[in-house]
Amino acid sequence: MSTRQGLAQGVRRFGRWNTLGLYTLCEREVLRFVVVWTQTLLAPLVTSGLFLLIFTIAIGPRRGDVMGVAFTDFIAPGILMMTVIQNAFTNSASSIMVSKVQGNIVDTLMPPLSPAELVVGYMVGSIARGLIVALAIALGLALATGLVPAHALWMLVFVILGSALMGGIGVIAGVFAQKFDQMAAITNFIITPLAFLSGTFYSVDALPLGLREITHVNPIFYLIDGVRYGMIGVSDSPPALGLAVSVFSVAVVSSIAWMLFRNGTRLKS
Repeated sequence: MSTRQGLAQGVRRFGRWNTLGLYTLCEREVLRFVVVWTQTLLAPLVTSGLFLLIFTIAIGPRRGDVMGVAFTDFIAPGILMMTVIQNAFTNSASSIMVSKVQGNIVDTLMPPLSPAELVVGYMVGSIARGLIVALAIALGLALATGLVPAHALWMLVFVILGSALMGGIGVIAGVFAQKFDQMAAITNFIITPLAFLSGTFYSVDALPLGLREITHVNPIFYLIDGVRYGMIGVSDSPPALGLAVSVFSVAVVSSIAWMLFRNGTRLKS
């Protein structure tokens, strides 16, 4: 389609990108969680606060310092990133899943949006939700514990990459899942274990050698470790390595999601 033809049909394009369609999809994905903010934004803040309170009361006084910082300060970044991961995944996965179940996924597939634009649109929604959740938790931590980011830019980068990665994985899960119980199984048996077993509540240096090596293969470990470096200035691995692994993981997941949309896998049949 030429630029003139696109404008004639009400499609605003910037080069090969349908800017109006992409903006509309991004807006829809953001409004999906904003209109129910008590469930999507307030609830994660309360849950993360409870996690921090319970671990601090139950373990904190006896645990001592971890990697030279107080136990509460050490687990706070892990809880923040774990919450971001879960919410970013849920945003894109639930959007596609609900559309498939309700039979209106065609409303997303029919407009002149390319597979790349669809991937970007869903990932932008996940990134927006992840950033807002991270900001809310970070503000809560600052007010409750006085903890402020040591390297705010690093923290921001890893939150964005983590949200993008989980948004892409959410797209893949939403495409393949046919029922809500299948989506719940993916969340309960894949996403949650990966988040919990990635150094959220402990330093991987405390693990046996075999488990430590397995943990270093998990890309979510680098996301949590990167946010920990951004918040408190300590990490189990070099931040630059975590950045490289995270960027590579986002590229791989985005490519898979792009292929699924291009082929119409479980969407157009």
